[in-house]
Amino acid sequence: MTSARVIPLFPLSSVLVPGLVLPLHIFEPRYRQLIADLEGQHEDDRGFGVVAIREGHEVGADGVHALHDVGTFAALREATTLPDGRSDIVTVGTSRFRVLELIDGKPYAQARVEWLEEESGDASAPLALSVAGRFQAYRELLTDEEDDTDLPDDPRVLSYLVGAAVVADLATRQSFLEADDDTARLRAELAFLRDETALIEQIPSLPAIDLAREPFGAN
Repeated sequence: MTSARVIPLFPLSSVLVPGLVLPLHIFEPRYRQLIADLEGQHEDDRGFGVVAIREGHEVGADGVHALHDVGTFAALREATTLPDGRSDIVTVGTSRFRVLELIDGKPYAQARVEWLEEESGDASAPLALSVAGRFQAYRELLTDEEDDTDLPDDPRVLSYLVGAAVVADLATRQSFLEADDDTARLRAELAFLRDETALIEQIPSLPAIDLAREPFGAN
């Protein structure tokens, strides 16, 4: 990918992180046009930028009022067109980007973006191990079950997986995505997990959260 380019945007009320698989059901005419336009592109360029909605909602031409600046490119992996023109697609998050300016000219949103480098900072094995340990303890508290999930050793993959799997509001997830490097992201997640674990331990009657029982994986 070049340092800057124009890409389609797909605003969502959620945060996509690199490595996360994102299936979508396409039904609005503007996004049907987006999928049709992608079919003519080179396979490496086939995708769109997922950005979290800061103000507004997903559906409707005038639903979105403001977007977050940092998003993730969703590479199109599968597309199944239904008889009525709708489609089911599967994408996977790849590179992060920052929106520089919005571009008119299509039924769907477009933006000129710059790609963000992935920096490790001074991320160390002990920091990653601390996050992994806290994350497993956090999941056990939420599910009331022993968590024997094998977590990735790579600090970057771990940081994105934890950021996607915790039960948090959109602003918190977005802050994890926007972290300057792996170290900053892991430290923020460690602080979050410490706070949430302490809170849950103080409320033993807290009901199990279904999201915490869902399987997850980095791809």
